[in-house]
Amino acid sequence: MNTNIPRRVLIREVGPREGFQNIPTVVPTDRKLELITLLADAGLTQIEVTSFVRPDKVPQLADAEDLVRHLPERRNTSWKALYLNQKGFERAEATGKLSNEGWLYTSPSETFLRENTNSSPDKGINDIPGWCSLLRSYGKSVYGLMVSNAFGCNYEGPISPERVTTVVSRYLEVLKKYGESPGEICLADTVGLANPHSLEQCVTAVQKLGVPVSLHLHDTRGLGLLNVYVGLQMGIATFESSVGGVGGCPFTPGASGNVATEDVLYLCESLGVETGVDIGRVCQAARLLESIVGQLLPGKIYKTL
Repeated sequence: MNTNIPRRVLIREVGPREGFQNIPTVVPTDRKLELITLLADAGLTQIEVTSFVRPDKVPQLADAEDLVRHLPERRNTSWKALYLNQKGFERAEATGKLSNEGWLYTSPSETFLRENTNSSPDKGINDIPGWCSLLRSYGKSVYGLMVSNAFGCNYEGPISPERVTTVVSRYLEVLKKYGESPGEICLADTVGLANPHSLEQCVTAVQKLGVPVSLHLHDTRGLGLLNVYVGLQMGIATFESSVGGVGGCPFTPGASGNVATEDVLYLCESLGVETGVDIGRVCQAARLLESIVGQLLPGKIYKTL
């Protein structure tokens, strides 16, 4: 493996969205805001605070508009939110407080797309013109492509790098016809099936397409932080993580446990990689989250610092 560890990485915090969506109980909005404020104070510059999805499907995030309305003013923090369809995007934009880029979402797993968003790879491709038009009406372009289950799927088993690059290449080809050139491809290990070998193979294959790669990793099977290390060695400079290691997709069996933000920070600091984030404050946020959910979290470092 070529070692090309970056001097500095961007850590995107997704815990307030991915964590709360996977907690059985509905957490009060003011407690969510308390956690989000702590994370911003720790120096995290991009925080995904919620998701604009159907309240009947994900009642834990039914307060999306109210939460965003009460976000604190932070000059150095960009508030983000997830949206999976055009209605969700329009709801997010209507708040006027989010700094969302234009993301498209796909997966090499047809079963996952059907179960998660009632979609398919072909439907996603066919929707590209509509997305381009909608984004431009808001003064935005297609920023990135999120690829779920890039390393494996609980429905369909292992996913080969060829399946991933086939899907991504189709998107890039069609987007080019509409004058769009994404600046990032985020490979998501949605159910934690990646291992160092499969991650290296997939990242290598996708990097050949010429678009910067980022990683959204889970620790479901205990390999999350090792996979982060492999990603760092391959020059990956953007990682998505979740405070305390909470998270998971509520529509995918076994999709639990993102890599913990504080654990990723500790690994980076140990390697001399700059993040600009105060690990002590993130650990404080993890302990707050532990008190909110009433149980120990999967993360490791917050229990020791």
